[in-house]
Amino acid sequence: MPKYSHTVEDYMEAIYVLIRDKGYARTKDISLALRLTPASVTEMLHKLSAMKLIKHEPYSPILLTKKGESLAKSVKTRHDTLKKLFKIVHVSDRTAERDACNVEHQLSPETIDQLTKFVEFVEKAPIYPKWLEHFKCYCDTGDYTCDHEEKRETS
Repeated sequence: MPKYSHTVEDYMEAIYVLIRDKGYARTKDISLALRLTPASVTEMLHKLSAMKLIKHEPYSPILLTKKGESLAKSVKTRHDTLKKLFKIVHVSDRTAERDACNVEHQLSPETIDQLTKFVEFVEKAPIYPKWLEHFKCYCDTGDYTCDHEEKRETS
């Protein structure tokens, strides 16, 4: 998939989420979601249409093309993975959301794949990982007072 600008990715993610949640996306909805003027959104919609990422007619809901939907899902997956990772390490909701928005554009596919595997590993663990309990304790207290075993040497 070609590399798109952060702005294009942000628009595509916003459109995707609006369509998923509301069933449609309009200029006004996008401007509210991204905190931009409707005129700025209209200008970008023309660009996205020219890039064949969306189908857009004035006064009609915006539709994602297959190419656009693929891009939007990819961006949303990166965003969700990063937000979950930040939540695992006890970052607040607000900060996790903001940082996921910033970082989602910076990481390589390889890094995102590995982070996705890590998040899935933690989420699917049959019990809450002991080391995460220790990390939470450390975050709360600032020291290693939690139950622990001696650190093993790794070669």
